[in-house]
Amino acid sequence: MTTAAPVRETENPYLNGNYAPVQEEITAIDLDVTGMIPTYLDGRYLRIGPNPMGDPDPARYHWFLGDGMAHGLRLRDGKAHWYRNRWVRSAAVARALGETWPAGAHTGGVDFAANTNIIGHAGKTFAIAESGVRPYELTDELDTVGPSDFCGTLFGGYTAHPKLDPATGELHAVSYNPLRGNIIQYTVTGVDGKVRRTVDIRLKAHTMMHDFSLTEKYVVIYDLPVALDLGGSLRSKPAKVVANILTRLAERHAAPDRVVRAIMRGSERSGPPSSGMPYRWAPERQARVGVLPREGSASEIRWFEVPQCYVFHPLNAYDDADRVVLDVVRHASVFNSGLRIVPEAPSLDRWTVDLTAGRVTDERLDDAAQEFPRVDERLVGRQHRYGYAVGYSDGATGTPDAILKHDLTSQRTDRVSFGPGREPGEFVFVPSTPDAGEDDGVAMGFVYDRSTNRSDLVLLDGQTLETVATVHLPARVPHGFHGNWVPSEG
Repeated sequence: MTTAAPVRETENPYLNGNYAPVQEEITAIDLDVTGMIPTYLDGRYLRIGPNPMGDPDPARYHWFLGDGMAHGLRLRDGKAHWYRNRWVRSAAVARALGETWPAGAHTGGVDFAANTNIIGHAGKTFAIAESGVRPYELTDELDTVGPSDFCGTLFGGYTAHPKLDPATGELHAVSYNPLRGNIIQYTVTGVDGKVRRTVDIRLKAHTMMHDFSLTEKYVVIYDLPVALDLGGSLRSKPAKVVANILTRLAERHAAPDRVVRAIMRGSERSGPPSSGMPYRWAPERQARVGVLPREGSASEIRWFEVPQCYVFHPLNAYDDADRVVLDVVRHASVFNSGLRIVPEAPSLDRWTVDLTAGRVTDERLDDAAQEFPRVDERLVGRQHRYGYAVGYSDGATGTPDAILKHDLTSQRTDRVSFGPGREPGEFVFVPSTPDAGEDDGVAMGFVYDRSTNRSDLVLLDGQTLETVATVHLPARVPHGFHGNWVPSEG
């Protein structure tokens, strides 16, 4: 067993406590388990997050820009067979580790150790991020295969939040890239891993579009007031003037494809940006959502104003006759409070888009501070009853202390804590059988224990929220972003 290194203390909240990076890659087998892992679990629980190499400058480091590290456990036959953590071997990470970069496709986006989500699709494992970053393919054991462009069908980056249609098995995505200005791209990737449909959509101006929503009929686009700001962290007045000119140009104009190709290839040599987060809160812009028929053209989008806010993550969306229902975690503002990403507590809200009346109604579902909402993946785009989220007692997304289960039919929220000093991350739901009830299964995720400076994988009964099993890890898993259960094939 490896002894977990103590966490560091800096003035940057995302380099403190369990947000701080770990510095070792570990392989542990035959892990200790308290309780009983259900035997229907046959697959891998995967999670990814930022884990910067070296010693980042606390005054400049942004949580979204850390090198990606994947974490995973293999569960089968009621046992936890292994735990692994591996940095995603981008060109810069490979150089830092003294390794030969695996190379690969260039056209999938700029080179960066993808840090935001990790998915299984078409028999492969992908680490993904947004803002024009290329996906990276990993092995089942989380070693890096190399960058991917989905068999030559992806150009210029992908989203961090694709949606898997449970009926077709296809991946839907809405992607953005500062190099493409105000053009975003809706794509559908088939079960063969190739993009089969692409729709370019022109916005008023470039925005950070972290996520989107999918229903059986529509793609819902979140055009919210976060603007590109290439000069935000610069101190020199002449440099800021130039950066502001470039920002205005980039917001509304796409670079030629040949320029994008050259920048993508050059990113392998230059490494990731070091100038901080290039986005700002833009209250002068009106928040709106666009509703696009899934088989429609860009000209068929209908736009609807929504309350001024930002949404990193919707819980789910569905059609209700001539209405589209959107359940979202809503932030009053973002990127306007120094090093902290959000200044106020986010809530769970429901926006109902009335396509006939042409308006949106707004309803508060739960005002507890929360983030990282998840729904039963079998119900993506379909009407749901339950949802899970990470709860925060400090009023904003700082230190997590609970998992919330929302029953949107009874309008009840249950909260489960894990004891003093134990901090959960995002939990995902896995049904007990393919046709089991919506909360008949387990919700699983990592829980960090400050007293031991280690993490556990905790499995909760989806109905009662009682602990079913705890898998004990020999190290800690830093608070990161997203993960998924990837069942074994065959």
